Amino acid sequence: MTPKILLAEDEEEVRFALKQGLELANFDVQDFPGADGVLEWVSRPFDGILVSDIRMGDADGLALMKEVQEIDDALPVILITGHGDVPLAVEAMRSGAYDFIEKPFPVAQLVSVVERALEKRRLVLENRALRQELAEESALEGRLVGRSDVMGRLRSDILALADTDADILIEGETGAGKEMVARALHEEGKRADKPFVALNCGGLPAEIIESELFGHVQGAFTGASAKRVGKLEHGNGGTVFLDEIESMPLELQVKLLRVIEDRMIEPLGTNQSIALDIRFIAATKTDLEQASKEGSFRADLFYRLNVVTVRIPPLRERKEDIPDLFNFLARGARSRYRKEIPDLQSALLDRLMDYDWPGNVRELRNAADRFVLGLSLGLGDEVIEPQSLQASSLSERVGAYEKRLVAEELRRQEGCRTKAAEALGVGRKTLYDKMAKYGLE
Repeated sequence: MTPKILLAEDEEEVRFALKQGLELANFDVQDFPGADGVLEWVSRPFDGILVSDIRMGDADGLALMKEVQEIDDALPVILITGHGDVPLAVEAMRSGAYDFIEKPFPVAQLVSVVERALEKRRLVLENRALRQELAEESALEGRLVGRSDVMGRLRSDILALADTDADILIEGETGAGKEMVARALHEEGKRADKPFVALNCGGLPAEIIESELFGHVQGAFTGASAKRVGKLEHGNGGTVFLDEIESMPLELQVKLLRVIEDRMIEPLGTNQSIALDIRFIAATKTDLEQASKEGSFRADLFYRLNVVTVRIPPLRERKEDIPDLFNFLARGARSRYRKEIPDLQSALLDRLMDYDWPGNVRELRNAADRFVLGLSLGLGDEVIEPQSLQASSLSERVGAYEKRLVAEELRRQEGCRTKAAEALGVGRKTLYDKMAKYGLE
């Protein structure tokens, strides 16, 4: 068992008494008659502390503390000192010691200081782990979570397109993560240090959207008391993300088309043109081609945006990503709400995998938040109390896993049973039997 406390004390009787007292308080202790051997236990991941006498024969507790601090300056060191060494101990506190205790002292006093030091160590390691998770999740694989083939292709497309200046149209259902993909395209490319300007075309009143995009000069219209820089000019050099582009009024689509083609704008109230260096990324949850045929979206703007199209698959098409994605979202909820993540029972995971998630990742994030907060989960018309679910038996877990494998392969092969059977290494009859057993169509 890895000790929580490293105890360095040269007086054998004192060392024995302190170790016994700490062990009676349920601590794991590794004791040493001096400084030799202590550093072998010390590392940045070490989740314990050091308790050391200042004077140990030829050994120096202060020198040992400095060596420990070179390995990890956040590891708490508690010093034991004689009456004459108190000024030395105070100076050691200024150098980073956690605390000191003057001899003689009751073991209960040491236990109290040790408990506080261990709590501090726990918080330090927890914060480091969270920072490490955030650092890892800043990478593309961390932001766009999923091991499915479709997510792998999406990440490859983003890396291939990120450094280009090509305008991009992102297609995806509500909650699929269109802005996340747009930000990834921006942050993985050469414009990463320039502005990323996000505009929800469906969330701006029609009477002000033109001013928001192009800006205006003083006196351009009633109420224009000062010059205003528009979003397009503000994003110069970077990326402008036009979310819900299908909601943009038709008369404004004409002006946007000209801006995209000429990379020039004219703020309201002036004839002066301003050159722009902008990459446009538009996003839609509807079929723009169909909308252009119906006359609700300009065909010329659609074809101008449709040079490169990135499609985000809905969550129901990549259910194999749900376990990793749910855990990722739960870690985010843990950081926001400062609560521990409850144990994820396989029975709950099965429910998550069976649900179709019409709200996609946004809906799954809400479920992860409620799970971490200890609340019930609403999956469609079903309300689930996670704590009430019993752990599945081994046969049930195997069956659920087999069902997911078969369903994922059928989805991957677009419903072709022959190809799915070959990929799974089973006969067609075996596959049909599995499909009938698990209610797969």
